[in-house]
Amino acid sequence: MHLAVLAHRETETNLRLVEAAPRGIEMSIVCPAESLNVLRPGDAALGRLDVLPTVDGIESGTWEIARLAAEGVPVLNGLATLLATHDKLHTARALVAMGLPHPRTVHLLGPGAPLQIDPPVVIKPRYGSWGRDVVLCHDRAQAEAELERLAARTWFKRQGALVQELIPPPGHDLRIVVAGGSVVGAIQRIAAHGEWRTNVALGGVRRPVSPPVAARELALAAAAATEGDLVGVDLLPTPDGSWVVLELNGAVEFTEEYSLDRDVFVAATEALAAAASSLRDEPLAALA
Repeated sequence: MHLAVLAHRETETNLRLVEAAPRGIEMSIVCPAESLNVLRPGDAALGRLDVLPTVDGIESGTWEIARLAAEGVPVLNGLATLLATHDKLHTARALVAMGLPHPRTVHLLGPGAPLQIDPPVVIKPRYGSWGRDVVLCHDRAQAEAELERLAARTWFKRQGALVQELIPPPGHDLRIVVAGGSVVGAIQRIAAHGEWRTNVALGGVRRPVSPPVAARELALAAAAATEGDLVGVDLLPTPDGSWVVLELNGAVEFTEEYSLDRDVFVAATEALAAAASSLRDEPLAALA
């Protein structure tokens, strides 16, 4: 079976996934535009489209992913998953529908719309990554000023902004990588001095961690809520010892530091190959 990683870039994660392909599985990075010419019946695909640098949508290739699925090619991290993990409004709806803990979220279409949530609040784009344009507002006046400032952004004009209640940040969070319904990796992210966000792009550092059972179970439930086959789930601890799902990432980047009891890339590709084989065999089982 050929399992194509549908992506626009040969990132370290994509390359390591290809290198870790289990025996009997051919993996390669395929540009979405070429996927319809490359993949054949019996093959499978893994969607690894990311958020655009302009944080106003998903990279090109969603049409091809939908077309592959329509033609019977099993697609892991398909269109529904990419939308549910990259569109944070969709994420909130999916998590709430499953009764999973997530910050209260409202969608504002303009800077003059009522805030609806009492500060402190976090304002962010619907499609976001790298901590870009994510702001913490301690009072209503600051929130209104930030909304006025962000209103000039292209992403705001197209999609408005999300306002979320602030879960008090302890200076660190937990990212768990879920592949094929299994926890295959995890890392603790620690915010840089003077920074409340833990993004490595903003100076945060990573520390190896063995996630507790409760965090693993919540990550698995969040991945299932978005039908995610390879996702990163960001969790924040709460003062009462529980966890809250902050975000999911359908094109999560990770390194060997994330490894738990075995190499994270080997564990991920084995889980993905099993999931792809199961999807490929479903139509045959239905005919039996």
